Amino acid sequence: MAALVEVEGTALKLPRPRVLPNVVRAIASDVLSRRYPPGAMLPRESDLGTEYGVSRTVIREALKVLAAKGLVLSRPRVGTIVCDRNKWSIIDPQVLAWYTPDTIDPQLLDAILETRRAIEPLVVELAATRATLREIADLETAWKGMAAAGATVELFVRSDTAFHQLLYGACHNPIFRQIGGLIETALNFTQEATANSVDRRDEAVKAHFGIIEALRMRDGAAAREATNKILDMAARDLERAKIHKTGLNGHMNLGARP
Repeated sequence: MAALVEVEGTALKLPRPRVLPNVVRAIASDVLSRRYPPGAMLPRESDLGTEYGVSRTVIREALKVLAAKGLVLSRPRVGTIVCDRNKWSIIDPQVLAWYTPDTIDPQLLDAILETRRAIEPLVVELAATRATLREIADLETAWKGMAAAGATVELFVRSDTAFHQLLYGACHNPIFRQIGGLIETALNFTQEATANSVDRRDEAVKAHFGIIEALRMRDGAAAREATNKILDMAARDLERAKIHKTGLNGHMNLGARP
C-alpha cells in the first residue's frame, strides 16, 4: 500500500519500496546456506514477517517465487518445507544469482566444469566456421582486458567471463548461447579464488589468445585444442580453490573471497 504525504494541502502517493526481491534473496540465502536444510520446515509466515520486518503478504509472495524455483513447497495447514536439492532449478539464472561466495556448492562447480568439457570444444569448433569478424574483434577486446588487468583481479575475471560469453554466442547456436550464460557464476567464483596468481593469469591470457588465432584461421581443430587446454587449467584451478578453502577442520567453503 502506498504511503500518503501531504504537500501544500495535496495528498501525494509515494510508491512503496521494492522489498520483495530483497526478501526472496534473504530467504533463498538461508536455504542455500543450509540454515534451513532440505526437509526442514520454515518458520511460520508471521514469524518470517517479523524477522524481515515485512507483512505476511510479502512473505507469502516471496515463498511463491521460491516454490516456482523448486526450493520450497508450501502445504496447506502444514507449512512450508525445504525441498530436496534434486528438485531445485539449479541452472535457473535467478537461482544461480542467489548463491553467495559462502553458499556456492563445490559439487555444482564440478558439474558445471563437466558440462563445459562436454560442450565447449564443440562450441569453439562451430565458432571457427561461424564467427563474424565483428565477433572475433569483440573476443580480442575481451582478451585485451584480461591482458591489461595487471593486479586488478576484478577486471581480469570480468574480461575472462565476457570472453566466454562472447565465445558461446559466436557459435550461433541459441541453445549453446543460453548454456553459456550458466557458466558465469562458476567462472566468477572459481576465478576470483585463483586469479591472484600472476603466473596463472599469464598462462590464461596465452591460452585464450590461442582461441582467437584459431578462429581467425578458421581452424576448428586448433580451436578445440586451445579450449581443452583452458578447461584443463580450469580443472586445476578448481582443485586448488578447494584446497585453499578447506579449513583445518576439513570444512569446505569454496567460494569465499580471499
